[in-house]
Amino acid sequence: MSDSTPTPAQASAPAAAPAADEAVRAELTRLRDSIDNIDAAVVHMLAERFKCTQQVGVLKAEHQLPPADPAREARQITRLRQLAENAKLDPAFAEKLLNFIIAEVIRHHETIADGTR
Repeated sequence: MSDSTPTPAQASAPAAAPAADEAVRAELTRLRDSIDNIDAAVVHMLAERFKCTQQVGVLKAEHQLPPADPAREARQITRLRQLAENAKLDPAFAEKLLNFIIAEVIRHHETIADGTR
């Protein structure tokens, strides 16, 4: 078989249309640009959230309140799960994300409390 003879797989495969490939690449780029913008917004929103929770941590430390508030955390998880369902997002994923954030907030509050003792 010479180098120019197609293999059986190559012979049965449809030829790629350059215009279709270009359109697919353009659509991927458009979608990925949107994802990048959303990721940036998520990071900025988390930064704002943590600025607020840092202030909560200071207030709790000044008044000798515990770093964690299990009742509020449970309410927030219930609330976030409902928001996720309404947004067609997996509520279990939303809960995992919030639990991760809450754990980080509590860690920050403990650090703040340790610094004020």
